[in-house]
Amino acid sequence: MITVSDVNKRFGKLEVLKSIHVDFKRGKSYAMIGPNGSGKTTLIKCILGMVLSDTGSITVNGKPIANDWSYRNEIGYMPQIGRYPDQMKIGQIFDMIRDLRQNQGGIDDELIKEFKLDRMADKRMHTLSGGTRQKVSASLAFLFNPKIMILDEPTAGLDPVAVEILKEKIVSGNNKDRTFLITSHIMSDLDELTSNVVYLEEGKILFDDTIDLLKEETGELKLGRAIATIMKRNINDMERV
Repeated sequence: MITVSDVNKRFGKLEVLKSIHVDFKRGKSYAMIGPNGSGKTTLIKCILGMVLSDTGSITVNGKPIANDWSYRNEIGYMPQIGRYPDQMKIGQIFDMIRDLRQNQGGIDDELIKEFKLDRMADKRMHTLSGGTRQKVSASLAFLFNPKIMILDEPTAGLDPVAVEILKEKIVSGNNKDRTFLITSHIMSDLDELTSNVVYLEEGKILFDDTIDLLKEETGELKLGRAIATIMKRNINDMERV
């Protein structure tokens, strides 16, 4: 569904992405993991068209994304920190996005109701807590039933009840027609919500396969411990060089 081929990106002297090859397939759910500065956010922004790669190509459903932004209609994106006009009301935000994407079919307002945002429609964005802003971002991401979901730290800042609501929504959306790409520092969430893992370090992909295979290779039962084992191995390998 999303194919990234030989993508490189440099900011000045800093090489952020180094010959990235990865294929995010339809019907799969991917955890994108890596230390801070590993290139995760830059790769996501390249897929979204927010950052242009220096070399390589990205295709969605077999079509290059360069100079054709219509593919974004297929994507629901939840940023780690949602930024909205301070004086707009919650209801106005949803109305504005519906108007902008009025050609889209099928509205999914389940999260709006589950998070009780419909009862807060007149509240202005600058009055909201960080957790409520996260609820707005999650609801917007799912609003148009997109086939591709990119969720950046989706449970960060949410209260326990909201976390479970969002998790249930993600799990229910994991089917053969949708692709999920999720980043999180909470390994237990990724263990629960995803089936595959793409591990980046220093701009390179070091692992791209199922979580089950990762656990088998490291001998660990939990994703967090498996990732920690890989990181320790890499550190030891570097020290021996």
